[in-house]
Amino acid sequence: MAQHQAKKAGSASRARQRSPSRKVYLVDGARTPFLKARGRPGPFSPVDLAVQCGRPLLLRQPIPADAFDQVILGCVNVVADEMNPARIAALRLGMGEAMSAFTVQINCGSGMQSIDTAYKYIRDGASDLILAGGTEALSHAPMVLKTGAVEWLAGLNAASSPQDYGRQLANFSPGQFKPEISLAKGLTDPIVGLSMGQTAEVLAKQFNISREQADEYAVSSHQRLARAQNEGWLESEVTPAISPEGELFSHDDGVRSDTSTEALAKLKAAFEPPYGQVTPGNSSQVTDGASWVILASEEAVKQYGLKPKAVLVDSHWSALDPAIMGLGPVLSSTELLKRHEAGLNDIDLWEINEAFAAQVLACVEAWDDAEFCRVALGLEQPMGRLETERLNVDGGAVAIGHPVGTSGNRIVLHLMNTLQRKGLKRGIATECIGGGQGGAMLIEAV
Repeated sequence: MAQHQAKKAGSASRARQRSPSRKVYLVDGARTPFLKARGRPGPFSPVDLAVQCGRPLLLRQPIPADAFDQVILGCVNVVADEMNPARIAALRLGMGEAMSAFTVQINCGSGMQSIDTAYKYIRDGASDLILAGGTEALSHAPMVLKTGAVEWLAGLNAASSPQDYGRQLANFSPGQFKPEISLAKGLTDPIVGLSMGQTAEVLAKQFNISREQADEYAVSSHQRLARAQNEGWLESEVTPAISPEGELFSHDDGVRSDTSTEALAKLKAAFEPPYGQVTPGNSSQVTDGASWVILASEEAVKQYGLKPKAVLVDSHWSALDPAIMGLGPVLSSTELLKRHEAGLNDIDLWEINEAFAAQVLACVEAWDDAEFCRVALGLEQPMGRLETERLNVDGGAVAIGHPVGTSGNRIVLHLMNTLQRKGLKRGIATECIGGGQGGAMLIEAV
């Protein structure tokens, strides 16, 4: 152990002496099946999920588990007995007591932020090998008491005599103790007072996205995911998970291959009834899941004989009005395109996280809208029309689900694998982020 720690310390010292802007490779990755929440806590906590896909990923590498420089994990809804889930996961994965690990949180972008943080550590010479991931068990989001209930309990605790205790008991009101769902509160923006679904309604109106268009897109997402499952395209990516009770979870279970626009048309608007466009059928699903990606420097690739799948070329983060947070991918991706002098369709594949069907369609429309491109993007001409055959080719969060802290990691992982499968070169993974932000990554297949 001491010898290994000395080796790591020497490696870090040499890293600091290297010149910046080193090449950063995406070596491998894995994720759990995404499991739809069904109104009760699922079989796995956030750390359970991270360990379920992390262990087989590490076992298949020609790298000792304790040879990594650090572990970075995105997670939004951290449960009370798993504070800093990155560190707990690293220890449970057998990565050693000396493994530094920290958790990042930027809402929907957390899983991508873990990759970006790792990317910059390696690019700038501070690290050579990092495990970066995202995990989320939305079914374990806690129920919280209302303020009135907390104040009543505080008064009861502060009572200093039987009389005070009795008076406080007399103030008891059962209605105060009706719990609130923390997930619903977390998905409402505190600045503009809109739920995430309502922000998608804003975009649907702004860019004239019809209910029919959103439903058609949702059906396509399910069909594309079902095809990817049937063709075995996800087998190298999805690692089966086994619950403590021995139940096997082998695939994403939210896909509805038999859905149709006729079936979706029967659903009522979820956020702006009765005439809203956004329904449970054309929104991302509330889901549990985890994902990891291994990032390495060129030195680490050579040292361990790794076979990377892609190079992480560049990344960008943007911010905008929280009421139109769904346009975050347009801002962040456009900056990447500008820097690399590329057009929309110069990128072979796009992964835009499907928070809502209307939100993805609004992004496509925004790039083709001359006024939006001029005012919001500073372009003299619109970017043009993103070709549909380049976008979310194996479905997205409408069918797979959106474990908030995980999705940004999943789309990078899937983009890396899909570029390799199709023999294509460049891809962008991008997502909107609650609170009015967006993140994007440009990768190139090796």
